[in-house]
Amino acid sequence: MSDLHDPREDVFTCERPWGQFQQFVSNETVTVKIITVQPGHRLSLQTHANRGEFWQVLDVPLDITIDDRTWVAEVGECVWVPQGAKHRMGNSGTAEGRVLEIAYGEFDECDIVRLEDDYARPPEETEGVTGA
Repeated sequence: MSDLHDPREDVFTCERPWGQFQQFVSNETVTVKIITVQPGHRLSLQTHANRGEFWQVLDVPLDITIDDRTWVAEVGECVWVPQGAKHRMGNSGTAEGRVLEIAYGEFDECDIVRLEDDYARPPEETEGVTGA
């Protein structure tokens, strides 16, 4: 495992006359994605050897598993997936849900190691950017 710290500690909100903004990362090498999970679907239970992931739930509550803990993350909740941790997100609701993902560390979609997968894909991703 790497020495990546939990980036939730660095998130801050700045008030402005017109509202506010949240800053998640500054001057670091990261990869940023928005992941959309359709109702009744979930990503594979997986690990990554070279990155940790910060997630913020955007639209609807989502089912989250990190190692041996499973819970429903509410809209706005920030989640840290440490490098090497078993993790999965799913959507047991009725509307599609999105997550902002910021990946810290060496990013490569090919480092996905699937431990369980609802779609019978290979244990290790070998086709490039095809998703989790």
